[in-house]
Amino acid sequence: MAKKKTTKEKSIEESLWDAANKLRGSIEPSEYKHVVLGLIFLKFASDKFEVRREELVAEGKEKYLEMKDFYNMKNVFFLAETSRWNYLIKNAKQDDIALKIDTALNQIEKNNPSLKGALPDNYFSRLGLDKSKLSSLLDTINKIDTQKDKSQDIVGRVYEYFLSKFALAEGKGKGEFYTPKSIVNLIAEMIEPYKGIIYDPACGSGGMFVQSIKFIESHHGSKREISIYGQEYTNTTYKLAKMNLAIRGISANLGEKAADTFSNDQHKDLKADYIMANPPFNQKDWRGPQELIDDPRWQGYEVPPKSNANYGWILNMVSKLSDDGVAGFILANGALSGSGEEYKIRRKLVENNLVEAIVILPQNMFYTTNISVTVWILNRNKTAHSRSIGDEERNYRDRQEEVLFMDLRQIGEPFEKKFIQFNPKHIQDIAKTYHDWQQENTDYKDIPEYCYSATKAAIEKKDFSLVPSKYIEFVNRDENIDFDSKMAGLQSELTDLLQQEEQSKKELLDVFKELGYAIKL
Repeated sequence: MAKKKTTKEKSIEESLWDAANKLRGSIEPSEYKHVVLGLIFLKFASDKFEVRREELVAEGKEKYLEMKDFYNMKNVFFLAETSRWNYLIKNAKQDDIALKIDTALNQIEKNNPSLKGALPDNYFSRLGLDKSKLSSLLDTINKIDTQKDKSQDIVGRVYEYFLSKFALAEGKGKGEFYTPKSIVNLIAEMIEPYKGIIYDPACGSGGMFVQSIKFIESHHGSKREISIYGQEYTNTTYKLAKMNLAIRGISANLGEKAADTFSNDQHKDLKADYIMANPPFNQKDWRGPQELIDDPRWQGYEVPPKSNANYGWILNMVSKLSDDGVAGFILANGALSGSGEEYKIRRKLVENNLVEAIVILPQNMFYTTNISVTVWILNRNKTAHSRSIGDEERNYRDRQEEVLFMDLRQIGEPFEKKFIQFNPKHIQDIAKTYHDWQQENTDYKDIPEYCYSATKAAIEKKDFSLVPSKYIEFVNRDENIDFDSKMAGLQSELTDLLQQEEQSKKELLDVFKELGYAIKL
């Protein structure tokens, strides 16, 4: 009996990605992500609306069905009839479907003030999308039941998948808003944002916030005990962040509008307990020669050079740390050893006991650049104290005179053929090393090529360079090699290879000879 051929069923994410890809050619990946993510948002909002509507009917409250307060009180967005998904599906084949989608999004934003500035504005009509392809995409999204299994966070999963795939599709030089998930997870597990204020000065699509909430939930905390503040410069990415957070029920203050963190700081007096960020790498000319010279954020430090914003970002974050605040952020490796004003600022950061850990990451983790990057951990309170994180207790020792250096370049697994990512076990092990180092009575020890606890005096001797390889012990694997033994092994391997080649050659000549076409060498 012939074996029944089995075919792998596509996941929701894969089916959607295939449908979205049909739009390729007519618009750029950077454009169609807003198309797809806007429609997924519409479907999710509509499904939640219908569930609430059925609840009102079941409670005998039919007369309140068109009153938005009865939806908002349950954190559900109110949708006018022409904003609902079933209305759009009924009209999916009409010539003016793009206009109908724009109108639906506009109405939702008008009826729900918390979404102000979040949804694409007159976007679908302007793109001139192929009607049949758009209709096909609507059909595919229509198959997602966003309310089927609330514990699975289907919409959040789809959003995350799409943001990642779009960053890959956009390629080098674009998609700088997306920080690979395993790096965000690592930072969250290291700084443990559990209770208080979280801030991201370059929040992109809001991935740092999403992961913070996941961290809180995995440690049985409550997201009500967290306040989220962020800022984003690019208008379309700002909208993406608002949709990304709204879809997951995360409330956040991202400022009144998309704005530059340096020239228009929308959270001037904020003091945050946790800062997570992936600011643009090596941003040039981020201020004019005479601009921001007296900015209070640099108080006590040199003015960051206008040639590179790295230290502007660092001091912006330092200025917003609360007394117990901790920051985990990513910067290009150049910031570890820059000269001039950068050197002077870095020296003061070390002298002020703010630098807690410097963690160098493997190359090829980012989809948009292959430059080497580092996670910096700054901590305002490196003194001995205790803290509870869910069921876990942290008993920190005094680390004011120390900095932990970690080298993760040998850690990671392949992802999407040419990229590297950390798996959950990697993240758990790295975070454990860091937390062991922070605490009393653990089995932390320096490990060659992985981690080293350097004193402030040792860092001063290296002229305040924070390059991990200057501190972490290097193992010279060539040192103990037995040359004769190594050469004998190579001799044996090559002899075997050459003998096999000779045999293959003889067999090939015999075949041609038998066919009557002998080859004469």
